[in-house]
Amino acid sequence: MQATTGPVLPVRRRPFGNGGRFHSVIRALGSGLAAATLLAAAGCSREPPAANVAPAEDPRASTRSATLKPTHLAYVTNEDSNDLTVIAIPGREVVATIPVGKRPRGVRVSPDGSLVYVALSGSPKCPPTLPDEECEALVTDKSADGIAEVDAASRRVTRVLPGGSDPETFDIDWEARRLFVSNEDSNEATIVDLDSAEILHTVAVGREPEGVRLAPDGSRFYVTAETDSSVTIVDARTGEVRGEIKVGTRPRDVLFTPDGRRAFTSDELAAQVSVIDVETEQVEATVKLEPEAKPMGLDIDAEAGRLYVANGRGKTVSVIDLETLEVVGSVEVGERPWGIALSPDRRWLYTANGPSDDVSIVDTSSLEVVDRVPAGESPWGVAVGPVPAGR
Repeated sequence: MQATTGPVLPVRRRPFGNGGRFHSVIRALGSGLAAATLLAAAGCSREPPAANVAPAEDPRASTRSATLKPTHLAYVTNEDSNDLTVIAIPGREVVATIPVGKRPRGVRVSPDGSLVYVALSGSPKCPPTLPDEECEALVTDKSADGIAEVDAASRRVTRVLPGGSDPETFDIDWEARRLFVSNEDSNEATIVDLDSAEILHTVAVGREPEGVRLAPDGSRFYVTAETDSSVTIVDARTGEVRGEIKVGTRPRDVLFTPDGRRAFTSDELAAQVSVIDVETEQVEATVKLEPEAKPMGLDIDAEAGRLYVANGRGKTVSVIDLETLEVVGSVEVGERPWGIALSPDRRWLYTANGPSDDVSIVDTSSLEVVDRVPAGESPWGVAVGPVPAGR
């Protein structure tokens, strides 16, 4: 099933199960945070440095539709400038830049928009092309690892929770108040109590874990393993490994349908998406993308029956029909789109384009890029949430 470049099929609004819980989609603090003291004991949160003061007004803010009152905000993690870019929805203007800490990647927003969580890492960037001996020679700062909690109204980091070693992405159970984190360099997943900031479980998973997603019923979470080309299934309550699913080469992101019957992985080096039957824990189908695709981030519009796939160095986003499992459209968005997120009304898709330091905004009806908004250095992830009270 190859990607098409012809006319885009119209959006079809239809129910897709009776989905589970609400899920949010998914520079520098200076030397203060980088040099923060290691946690006194595992499981303790740490206070951010006093120097962490977010600017009241961002000098990079644009004049795009500045008169429109935003209802939602897109938060973009910038891996190399160590901050969050905040983009108004609607309006498309940058309204703030928030320093958060080293190498911010995964990001989530609370259902009420009051809090933003960001994965931070003091491990150096080691792309697959970098020899192991060169990577090992780079400086590692484990005191910078953690999950930053950002007060969205004041736009300041209020605490940093433990997240295990080199946290990359995570998901949150807002009802059970738990964080589920992938630890890329230690081949583990960490479960953290959101309120007490205590590590509850550390779980051995596949090698080089990245994508993390909680099932809609909250019973388990999936963790992709890039090196092992697999998904580890972990019990969300006990932290016990319940199984493993082999998928395509180098899976990055993972995503459930709202009814929890299917899951999808973006298999980077196979240029495909694997479709998992959750009940049987088997791959039931694969969807081939264009040969140039290097699939990364995923997002879903279940009502319209669409899965969106960011294709990394392929520079595009592909659209897959959830019923036919066929690629029904593709749009070029920018250099290496990684994280993606839909607006609440599903009208707009936001893509974080790393090398070009910007965010593309795609009209999902026409599959056309309507704007490119400047971000920080190396945008990585995107999450969308409502404007918090007080803003």
